[in-house]
Amino acid sequence: MNRIRIPSALLILAVVLCGTATAQEKMVLTLDDSLRLALKQNPFYQAALAREDQASAAVKEAVAGFFPSVNASGTDVLDKKVFSIEFPSLVPGQPPTKVKMDFTRAYTFALNFSLPLFTGGRLIAGYKTANYNLEATREAIRQSRQETVLNVKKAFFGYLLARSFVTVADEGVTLAEKHYTNVKNLYEVGMASKFDLLRSEVQLANLKPQLIRARNAIDTAEIGLKMLLGIDLAQPVEFKGELTFQAVESDVDENIAEALTHRPEINQIEYQKLMAAEMVKLNKGAYLPTVAIGGAYNYWSNVLNLSRSNWESYYQVNLVLNIPLFNGFANSAKVGQAKAALRQLEYSQKGLIESVKFEVQEAVLALRQARESLLSQEKNVEQAQEAVRIAELNYSEGLATNLDVSSAQVALSQAKTNQVQALYDYAVALAQIEKSVGTGSDRYEEK
Repeated sequence: MNRIRIPSALLILAVVLCGTATAQEKMVLTLDDSLRLALKQNPFYQAALAREDQASAAVKEAVAGFFPSVNASGTDVLDKKVFSIEFPSLVPGQPPTKVKMDFTRAYTFALNFSLPLFTGGRLIAGYKTANYNLEATREAIRQSRQETVLNVKKAFFGYLLARSFVTVADEGVTLAEKHYTNVKNLYEVGMASKFDLLRSEVQLANLKPQLIRARNAIDTAEIGLKMLLGIDLAQPVEFKGELTFQAVESDVDENIAEALTHRPEINQIEYQKLMAAEMVKLNKGAYLPTVAIGGAYNYWSNVLNLSRSNWESYYQVNLVLNIPLFNGFANSAKVGQAKAALRQLEYSQKGLIESVKFEVQEAVLALRQARESLLSQEKNVEQAQEAVRIAELNYSEGLATNLDVSSAQVALSQAKTNQVQALYDYAVALAQIEKSVGTGSDRYEEK
């Protein structure tokens, strides 16, 4: 029985091609899917999350200051000078006697410890500062999450808008082709002029570049959305969704009150103020004395031999008092810097509150404007569709000109374009309100 032997290189190529095909399987993503994926893969949001680990480590570092520090050391004396001590002679008139005495040992091993007892409140202030910094970092992460959610929503709605523009442009080309065919048929039987035929042909040719631009726009929107989601640009993706109208009423005063409570920027600057206040306490603590207890346990010997008889040991326990007297006014300068930073944050907080109020009002006004525009365009599209139907019918019966039909078709395309744009503006305005009041993004985070 003959066996067919397949070269190993072909097998490897087949495996690679199969793996590539599997990796390039099309993804289907809704808006919620896209948001959750962005919070997992968006590199800028992931960088913001990494800052929490850094802040948590800073808290642990501050806690470590309350514990004793223990260090071990070893010394090997490579060279030394022996002390000489003179003793007066016991015999009158004789020179003094010099005796060399060696107070050092060639090998010394020491275990040292130190425990702070009082630091003028600096350890506590440092610990509180680290905790406030951790909370401020978490608020910054929440802000980054809200910005990521808003950006993804805008990009997703932008993709849907581009896709709708393609539909509108395609419908415009279809209407123009239908009208051109109708004019051509009438021209062939002598019921339409050569001018009408040329005009309808030019109208059709002018619409095709718009369709091409609309298709290019959807490709650009897809690339931008993939970048936000952290997806490989070569990965095929189908984004599912439609621009729809959801009636939402927004009260400016209620939204402002909610924003002042939930906006992460406001909470973040509040924690920063608490940090600055603790920095003032920390620097004032430098004026106070510090008290610590320390000690050391030492082994030494002239011979590096593990025999117990070769080693001697001694220990000491110390109570250390350090009183700052003068350091060139450095402490007062540091206190002044901390107070200035606190004042700066207070002014920044006032400005931020006003900025948040303005942002909320602007978002509410944009929502109302988009809703009014959308409601007006719904009726406008219906009227434009009826106008096209009447114009085409009248042209077939010789009661309207080719220009009337072209104008009606252009008006319909513009009305549909305005309607789709209004839907996009309304969806973005809703997303902007959610972001301006500091809500609407937490539910997308994986627990």
